Amino acid sequence: MKIGIIGGSGLYDLEGLLNLEELRIDTPFGAPSDSFMGGQLDGVEAVFLPRHGRGHRLLPHEIPFRANIWGMKHLGVTHLISVSAVGSLREDIEPGHIVFPDQFIDRTYQRASTFFGEGAIAHIQFADPVCSMVLETLSSGAAELGIVHHRGGTYICMEGPAFSTRAESNLYRSWGGAVIGMTNLTEAKLAREAEICFATIALATDFDCWHETEEDVSVEAILAVMASNVATTKKLLGHIIGNLEPGMECPCHHALRDALLTPPGNIPLKVQSDLQPIIGRYVRSSE
Repeated sequence: MKIGIIGGSGLYDLEGLLNLEELRIDTPFGAPSDSFMGGQLDGVEAVFLPRHGRGHRLLPHEIPFRANIWGMKHLGVTHLISVSAVGSLREDIEPGHIVFPDQFIDRTYQRASTFFGEGAIAHIQFADPVCSMVLETLSSGAAELGIVHHRGGTYICMEGPAFSTRAESNLYRSWGGAVIGMTNLTEAKLAREAEICFATIALATDFDCWHETEEDVSVEAILAVMASNVATTKKLLGHIIGNLEPGMECPCHHALRDALLTPPGNIPLKVQSDLQPIIGRYVRSSE
């Protein structure tokens, strides 16, 4: 087992990683957001990547999502936890609370969200986009630490970089959305294609602009809450890593078994080579 952690806004490094090693990786999908940092966290092999790059250099739609997840798979990551700052769409989810979403709605339109195409076709099952076992480990860990959290809920993934209009915010509430962010659904789709268990730690930094008695969302308000949220997240990650069982198996690890439609002999050689970390169990590269 190897744990991957993708840090969101405010989480650009991960304390507690021992035997730290900076890993620079070239991928068929370009350069990742930054170097991967490998090491051991509570005795477990772990890899950390800052989603927006150190110094927060990448807008949500500029993030090289495919390179990031391909790199995680290439490095042997089996379980991926994605940390994300979000806005709250519910009264009971207050700034400073943590949410572990179990569903997503996609409102993005400028980003690639699949490894497939160009002669290789796959359609993954994605009805339940979050690994239930990792979700349970996160929720149980938060309860043990006395962290205010919400288990389950729908994450609305918007395009950004602008925040929602008030009309959009109220629309998402009418859909039953719990939180709104700009990144995690793309990661969840790619992680499923890569047969990696995936779950999200969503850090509520503000009420989205639907909330009439609160000030509209601002960067200043987000940053004020974020520091506390990040500290809580680091504590939670350190606590739960050891609770993920090394032999943990789940359907996430076999997501492509019945999803690949293109016969191996019909997949172009370059695509076979590029996707070896993803499809190598099912299609051996002829190059």
